[in-house]
Amino acid sequence: MSRIGKSPIKLVSGVTATVSASNELTVKGPKGELKQNIDRDIKIEVKDGVLTVVRPTDQIRHRALHGLYRALIANMVTGVTDGFKKQLELVGVGYKATNAGQLLDLSLGYSHNIVIEIPKELKVATLTEKGSNPKIMLEGIDNQLLGQVAAKIRSLRKPEPYKGKGVRYSDEVVRKKAGKSAGK
Repeated sequence: MSRIGKSPIKLVSGVTATVSASNELTVKGPKGELKQNIDRDIKIEVKDGVLTVVRPTDQIRHRALHGLYRALIANMVTGVTDGFKKQLELVGVGYKATNAGQLLDLSLGYSHNIVIEIPKELKVATLTEKGSNPKIMLEGIDNQLLGQVAAKIRSLRKPEPYKGKGVRYSDEVVRKKAGKSAGK
């Protein structure tokens, strides 16, 4: 039995979970509402504020889906109660980030600025303090969407291993390489 899949998910007060006839799970909480389609073989049981994920057999496919859906549902419950945050840092001379509403304007050393439209489900904020690197803060209830947008922003200028310049997560550690040796 999957160690992740068999552990129950406790629904905090103020959070409700309902499963529709088409096997769509809806989780409502103080921060919002999230929906997830569940595979028809996997069953979701809600009893006394505890949600459990049940698989029908020990087939490889069912075992894989068991842990997957349990993790997705746990992220949904955490999202509607606390929400998720990601912070990115721009390391490099002249790198800038500004936002006007949901438009994020990045200056990353290219010949042009890059403008990204952030989905309306997420909140974006930029912070530029003197003496520190510019920061981009992303916040939302959908962990999957948040991670996808953060990864897209990071992919515009990945941290390079020699000087460490680029867009990185604030808790990311970039291993630096030595570079060229100084001669013979």
